[in-house]
Amino acid sequence: MKTEEIVNEIRNQDAGAAWITTPLNVFYFSGYLSDPHERLLALLITAEGEEVLFVPKLEVEEVKASPFTGKVVGNADGEDPFKLVDYNFDKILVEEDHLTLKRQKELIEGFGVETFGSIDQTIKDLRNVKTPEEIDKIKEAARLADKCIEIGVDFLEEGVTEKQVVRHIEYEIQTKYGVSAMSFDTMVLFGDHAASPHGIPGDRQLQKDEYVLFDLGVIYENYCSDMTRTVAFGNPSEKAQSVYNVVLEAEKAAIDMIKPGVVIGDVDRKARGIIADAGYGEYFVHRLGHGLGLEEHEYQDVAGFNTNQFVPGMVVTVEPGVYVPGEVGVRIEDDILVTEDGNEVLTHYDK
Repeated sequence: MKTEEIVNEIRNQDAGAAWITTPLNVFYFSGYLSDPHERLLALLITAEGEEVLFVPKLEVEEVKASPFTGKVVGNADGEDPFKLVDYNFDKILVEEDHLTLKRQKELIEGFGVETFGSIDQTIKDLRNVKTPEEIDKIKEAARLADKCIEIGVDFLEEGVTEKQVVRHIEYEIQTKYGVSAMSFDTMVLFGDHAASPHGIPGDRQLQKDEYVLFDLGVIYENYCSDMTRTVAFGNPSEKAQSVYNVVLEAEKAAIDMIKPGVVIGDVDRKARGIIADAGYGEYFVHRLGHGLGLEEHEYQDVAGFNTNQFVPGMVVTVEPGVYVPGEVGVRIEDDILVTEDGNEVLTHYDK
């Protein structure tokens, strides 16, 4: 079904084929996941529906063990893969966000391409709506992210460093729960250090009566989770608690709005308005959220400029934050599945 949509777009643009090269997009359509480094990895889909996977020769046996059933072209180091096939396309669709100038020249010389078109939006639209199988994997990744927060909170004690908490979370989730990789670098920030939205965990020690910000996710069968909790260690200052309550109100209001047919940008504006009305508008410095799936950040942006609507099967994050330099940083983030008549929150650790 996914490939059929690509074939339809090839024909709609009067092209001869699509050339897909982002490793995760190759996996999405072929079932074969690889990091080819500098070598060529590409999935060619023709207007007739033929599928040809170009891989380094050393990976051919791995492809045979994957779900891919099309033609496989393995090329050795130093070998020209375009000389191993006989194709000629006047026009080809490519991922314009990924194609390098070097690869473009190879397509012109190898396939006789004269005109290029884009397949990016079609791929984004397909990946935007998850299948039931994809949703199940994201739900499990979300459950494991909840467990990570639990592990981290239980480890908190006065004097522990941010780095120590990060290492403990990752060790426990990998050794006891079988997680092979995190979605991104785990973030644990204490007190005023959390006022940097993309702060780097360091040797800052935990003190009484401050907040701890956890931002993390795991990969489960290639699908990601991404969640944030800001947890009180003791009794934070009145201002810090006020900031927390504003962010929580904004997050809840935004989530309550999410359902099919709602304009995505309106949800961002709702949360942003609540934070601005409380006097913290200048300290909310990023979009409200983003798509989630094979990548921790993917299409679509949950942002004020987005005029698209929510549709069933989308999975997005909602993560308002307020960051007052030198004082306090609070972010609360959940993973949200858009259902047929509303939404389902996939991350559950207490807020």
